[in-house]
Amino acid sequence: MNDRTALVTGADKGIGKHIARLLAAEGLTVYVGSRDPGRGQRAVEEIGAGARLLVLDVTDPDGIAQAAAQVDRLDVLVNNAGIAPSLAPPADTGVEEFRRTYETNVFGVAAVTNAFLPALRRSPHPRIVNISSGTASLTWSTNPNPQFTPGSGGAAAYRSSKAALNALTVFYAQTLAEDGFKVNASPPACGPPISPPGAAAAGDDPAEAAQGALRLALLPDDGPAGGFFSWDGAPVPW
Repeated sequence: MNDRTALVTGADKGIGKHIARLLAAEGLTVYVGSRDPGRGQRAVEEIGAGARLLVLDVTDPDGIAQAAAQVDRLDVLVNNAGIAPSLAPPADTGVEEFRRTYETNVFGVAAVTNAFLPALRRSPHPRIVNISSGTASLTWSTNPNPQFTPGSGGAAAYRSSKAALNALTVFYAQTLAEDGFKVNASPPACGPPISPPGAAAAGDDPAEAAQGALRLALLPDDGPAGGFFSWDGAPVPW
C-alpha cells in the first residue's frame, strides 16, 4: 500500500489523529487535515513517517478548493471533522446553533467530498468513510437499546446533523457505486460527551475507536457500501 494516499479531516487531535496514525502505519501517505497549521504540524510530527499537513477548514469553500488542488490522487477520504456545541434539546437550541453544526457536520462533508472526487476517481479502489454517531440512529433513539436511554431528545443539533450525514452516506454510496467507490459511515466508540443522560460509551480508547474507520477505509472490493457500522464491524441500525 506504499503508493496509496488518504485524507483525514479534523486529524490534528482525538479520533481523527488516531485514524491518521493507523492509516500511516498501514503504509499509506496520510494528509492530516487541520484548519490550524500549527496544531496540524504538531500532529504530523507525532504521527511520523507518511504524514503530511494539509491545511483545510471544511467550512471555507476557497480553502477547500486550494487544498484539493494540492492532491492529485486520493484513495481514502475520511470525513472526521465535526462539532457538538451542546447537549440541548431542540426547544432550547437556537437556529444559529443548528446552522453552525450543520455547516461543519453536513455541508462541510458534502463540500470536501465533492472537491476531492476528481482525485478519488483516479484511485482504482476509492473509499469514503464518514464519521457519524450512534446517537444519530433513529432506531436507537426510539427503542430500548444498550447505547443510551431513548426519548431524551438531547444534543438535538449534533444528533440530527449526524442523521443527515447518514443519509448523505447512502446517497453517495448509491451514486458512486458504478465507479467502484465504497462509501460507509462509522460511529466512533468514544468521543465528546454528546450522549443523553444514561449513555454508555462503547469504548474508552480513541485508538480502539479508530479501528472501525480503518476497517472501512481498507475494505476489499467485495466489501459493503452504503452501510452504518460500529467500531467492531457490527451493523448499526439507521
